[in-house]
Amino acid sequence: MFEDISQSGDGGLYAELLQNRAFQQVTPNTAAALNAWHSINGASLSVLADPIPVSSALPNSLQVTIPTGITGPVGVGNEGYFGIKVAAGSTYTASFHYRFPTASSFKGRITVGLQTAAGKSLVSTTVPIAAASTAWTLVNVTLHPTTSAATTANNFTVTLDGAAASGQTVHFAFFSLFPPTFKNRPNGMRVDIATTLAEMGPSFFRLPGGNNLKGQIPSQRWQWNATVGPLINRPGRVGTWGYINTDGLGLMDYLNWCEDLGMQAIMAVWSGFTLSGTSIAEADLGPFIQQAIDQINFVIGDPAKSSAAALRASLGHPAPFKLNYVEVGNEDFFGADTYTYRWHDIVTALTAEFPRLNFIATSNTFNPILSPNPLQYDIHEYNTPSWFAQNSFFYDGFQRNATKYFEGEYAAISTNSSDVFGSPADGRLLFPTMQSATGEAAFMTGIERNSDIVFSASYAPLLNHVANTQWTPNLVSFDAGNVYRSTSYYVQKLFSLNRGDAYIPSTLPTPSGTLFWSVARKNATQQIIIKISNTMDTVAPMTFVLPFTVVASTGTAQVLTGAGTASNSPTTPNLVSPKTSTIKTGKKFSYTAPGFSFSVLTLVAH
Repeated sequence: MFEDISQSGDGGLYAELLQNRAFQQVTPNTAAALNAWHSINGASLSVLADPIPVSSALPNSLQVTIPTGITGPVGVGNEGYFGIKVAAGSTYTASFHYRFPTASSFKGRITVGLQTAAGKSLVSTTVPIAAASTAWTLVNVTLHPTTSAATTANNFTVTLDGAAASGQTVHFAFFSLFPPTFKNRPNGMRVDIATTLAEMGPSFFRLPGGNNLKGQIPSQRWQWNATVGPLINRPGRVGTWGYINTDGLGLMDYLNWCEDLGMQAIMAVWSGFTLSGTSIAEADLGPFIQQAIDQINFVIGDPAKSSAAALRASLGHPAPFKLNYVEVGNEDFFGADTYTYRWHDIVTALTAEFPRLNFIATSNTFNPILSPNPLQYDIHEYNTPSWFAQNSFFYDGFQRNATKYFEGEYAAISTNSSDVFGSPADGRLLFPTMQSATGEAAFMTGIERNSDIVFSASYAPLLNHVANTQWTPNLVSFDAGNVYRSTSYYVQKLFSLNRGDAYIPSTLPTPSGTLFWSVARKNATQQIIIKISNTMDTVAPMTFVLPFTVVASTGTAQVLTGAGTASNSPTTPNLVSPKTSTIKTGKKFSYTAPGFSFSVLTLVAH
């Protein structure tokens, strides 16, 4: 489940390195508008509403005035998203626009580079200014550092020679700096984060995800059409989580990412409800429904019949993307009193246009009663590790009445059952622990056992920049230079990479116990896959009796184990990780699950 929270998109998965690159959605002539930017050698800086904007979507520019009587490089620097990693041998692609506010005879050079916070140059290149034009000029350069920076405390810099440019004023707009990206996609994903997610073998990507879809007010909602096409035409938006979203990571970029990882999208459309509790009146839903229709057509429509689909084709993807599930809103149990008419009107219209799609409701299950009857519900659970273990039979009692379920968000977030949304002092976890991960694993054995009705599941939130966190814990944390795989990450990875084709009935765990398991079969390889979660700190001996004619004498054990409070964090990034070993198996064999562990046993049997 992806949501741009804790800089998981801008500053995270999205590879753009410059923060506040285009001064989107800021208030001109304020100090806040200069977020992440600083003066170099006395240059005067201000963000203004440019009388000749670089585009209608990006009305603001950075005015840089060079003081008189100064020498040396003078200009601006950007600190990135709490740092910039500079690696030798990598190619960095930089760009920006500039113009002079009035006609000038100035000629000179602009120097573009990367330097340490102390001002030591790591790499630079120069660009000639042939004429001081009042029209915008686009500059594209590449930077090839030959040495790696010792830390990520580095800056992107654009400077002029102070003596030559004395007294000059220059406007700059829409800066950008990209490192190499995943699969070398332009405007693509950060390689180390993308690789970490790809290692899990995910099957789907929920987008745009979570409450960031909704906006605090209707005008701040996520709108697909403002996130596609040239970056210079994307205005960005005030995100739900306290920072500006560039929308550089837009709908087309999400869909390309899904194709790159072989995932299918579970895509949300806005349901007429904001995070602050505002509901669009039923009589006013029409334009928003049409926007949802256009959004879906952009993904799967026929370019000959839909202008939105024709736009997709013009952007290089004439064939439809894969889409089976569309989620209507997010956590609309908060707006249950109006969801009845919003769901009815939206889903009735969308079903008429797209009869083969499955529409997922986001209210509480069967409360309120919705029409048309939802055949899919999105369920969210945030609770304690013990709650997840004790609820490993959560879905066993659900009716088999053709309704399917998406466990769209779940995580063990606190050890305090009376305040799961409290502060760290109240038990709130900063990073997943072995205790929380084994609780989640116990719950997941129940999801696997009930996979006849639970069609998808995703831990949430997915990503977190440790320098600007709005929610803890998270599956994967990172900073400007590193990625930190959590204990919960490894549980998710082990489940994902060890999926069977069918659930195999077995003696069931005790719902109130501390040891949980599930058994599945992968038919192509004749493998039996046994997943075991031990949610206590004591070892747990087990005996397996397999009703197969032929059972291999050895198998493989992948085991994640550690102290209950053990977590992978920036200070202990690799404290806990899975270890693989060979074990003795047979028609009857024993296995001892370590304390606080998740084990995957694999053997061949037929």
